[in-house]
Amino acid sequence: MGEPLLSGQLTRVAVARYVEALNAHDADAVAACVSEDFVNEHTSALGRSVTGRHGYRANLTGFLADFVDLRYEVEDLLVEGDRASLAYRMSFRLASAGGRPVVVRGVFRFRVDADGLIAHRTDYWDSGEVRRQLDTQP
Repeated sequence: MGEPLLSGQLTRVAVARYVEALNAHDADAVAACVSEDFVNEHTSALGRSVTGRHGYRANLTGFLADFVDLRYEVEDLLVEGDRASLAYRMSFRLASAGGRPVVVRGVFRFRVDADGLIAHRTDYWDSGEVRRQLDTQP
């Protein structure tokens, strides 16, 4: 067994694993990255906040089905102790809008617990930009 990971290293690994699971469209793997009392907080009008791994997992199936070909491209990752801030570019085709493509930039804020699970995620993205893109497409 190697040396235990330091807090910042643990946080970086947890966030990378989480984004990788999202990009793999694997709802079970995404849910396995979060704590039992996980808080998923959305600031966007189109986002839905939820508390608890079970509730989050229940929402993931519909989310991944609607956000076809979901992909998070990491633009920047800042880590300090058990906290991280990740700037991303998210792309997807929105099934509920006829599969029209959307690209939007945003930021995740994370807090990772001592077990290396994400305990809190706050997601900031501009739902107005999503609406503008969908409204301008045929």
